[in-house]
Amino acid sequence: MKVVLFCGGLGMRLRDYDQNIPKPMVPIGYRPILWHVMKYYAHFGHQDFILCLGYRADAIKNYFRNYDECVSNDFVLSEGGRRLELLQSDVGDWRITFVDTGINSTIGQRLSAVESHLAGESEFFANYTDGLTDLPLPAELEHFRRHGRIASFLCVKPHLSYHFVVSRPGGEVTSIRETAQTGLRINGGYLIFKTEIFDYLRHGEDLVADAFQRLLAENQLLAYRYDGFWTSMDTFKDKQRLDDMYARGDAPWEVWKRAAPTAPPSGERAPLSLGGSRRRALGTP
Repeated sequence: MKVVLFCGGLGMRLRDYDQNIPKPMVPIGYRPILWHVMKYYAHFGHQDFILCLGYRADAIKNYFRNYDECVSNDFVLSEGGRRLELLQSDVGDWRITFVDTGINSTIGQRLSAVESHLAGESEFFANYTDGLTDLPLPAELEHFRRHGRIASFLCVKPHLSYHFVVSRPGGEVTSIRETAQTGLRINGGYLIFKTEIFDYLRHGEDLVADAFQRLLAENQLLAYRYDGFWTSMDTFKDKQRLDDMYARGDAPWEVWKRAAPTAPPSGERAPLSLGGSRRRALGTP
């Protein structure tokens, strides 16, 4: 199956790191977070990628055009440096299509822009490029196919440490709890679509705010509940946390370094909650 990745966002909340680097290219360890997402899909045998580019598309194109396998692979150097033998490869079997989809486009517009590259496909994966998980992908795909709907997304608990407040119109607080205690779930990406999704997108519209609402009305939208590891890199603080995890050797998303779990913690259809963050709710990349 092909994998559509939304890579065009400005990453405004990560500008404290480097305002000239597009968000998908912000590194975790030796490689950008985009690579970590692609490596995850490749681990499960899905190596045909379509990158929906926007802000600093040149940085992403040039990164892969000048890709250095030695950075994250073992190799043998001999003959005084004249010969180099890779012991394994990251991207040797990957096929990557680079598509400029506009600087200020919504997710829906970016998806519509690559429809022609999905000709002949009946279903495909799609994802943001700032979320990492150890989700057993075949289990989500089996769930999607078994229920026979048009679209599915990963339904996860937010990792935010805010307090959830309920108050009356006059301002009196009736409830205040940690976010983790509310039972709320959010759209964590890791989307699966049948190509009929394009029948639900209109020109200039967004994916979540528009197309998903039509799917909801026709009972064509699934949420795949998952209680394993999931996190997003929305802020510089998130990046620091992921860097620390990587440095400690505690990177659950690196499923390619170990056997994948045989079954997910859960997988039944869940109540739909699309908005987990402002970016998810508005559909901005």
